[in-house]
Amino acid sequence: MRERLFLRLDDDPLHGPESNVPAETLRALPVGAALRGHVSHILLYRETFAEGHEVNERVLPDGAARLVFNFGDAPSADGGEGHAVEAVGASAAPVVVRMRRKVEGLSVTLRPGAAAALLGLPAGEIGGSAVHLDALWRGEGAELLERMAEAPDDAARVALLHAALQRRLRGNGTTAGNAAAAMHAVRLITASGGRRPLREVATAVGVGERRLQQLFHAHVGLSPRAWSRLARMHGCLRALRLRPSPAWADVALEGGFYDQSHLVNEFRALCGVTPTEFMGRAVSVSSKTAG
Repeated sequence: MRERLFLRLDDDPLHGPESNVPAETLRALPVGAALRGHVSHILLYRETFAEGHEVNERVLPDGAARLVFNFGDAPSADGGEGHAVEAVGASAAPVVVRMRRKVEGLSVTLRPGAAAALLGLPAGEIGGSAVHLDALWRGEGAELLERMAEAPDDAARVALLHAALQRRLRGNGTTAGNAAAAMHAVRLITASGGRRPLREVATAVGVGERRLQQLFHAHVGLSPRAWSRLARMHGCLRALRLRPSPAWADVALEGGFYDQSHLVNEFRALCGVTPTEFMGRAVSVSSKTAG
């Protein structure tokens, strides 16, 4: 079974040019002003597969937590059963998603710092896993899914989603200052491409390194080190879009890796493939050009 590749970086409207998702299966939906500080984007996906046919899709990590509402057959991830409605914790590892029959739903990507407010528990509690949303929302997840499934169109579905998320935000008991500190640290690490020493990040935020770890566990779902690794890898992936025939030793040094071996090891850990394998898949599965 051939494996598709899916990659979305922060500045990609739908997905990156490396991805080979069929045209018209993904659509970005608008995020209302009241949610933009907590939700980075909402994607609608629809795809139908022939009976008995399955597709595996390797999803490269973006470090975000998300909410997923499946109106069709719930995809499974890494061999586990999918949920009709679920909260997916932040992860720094790739996930292989298996899709079959009719796949249709909404994926809500949360900004760093938003998971605790919307889910009602520290983001790190579900890091690297997917849980049925009812376990966190006391049955309200399945109820919202049912209402959205019965809505007359996509705009009505999104309106129901917005209203539900705004209610959750009004009732959350998280400390805004702590979430803001975590998000500030995230921005500093991201802006440096993962190269800024964490002790400097902690000092800039006004906390100690141990407190920085606690803030990330509560509001991001990954450790500061894991976020730094992802930021460095994302910078490398952006650079590769401009270099179809890269010299890997140069890519490693320019990307902030110790050497080429370090780059290869990080690719395997964070993407599940080597740099050469990634470039081979990106070229073979995409007719799009970088830009």
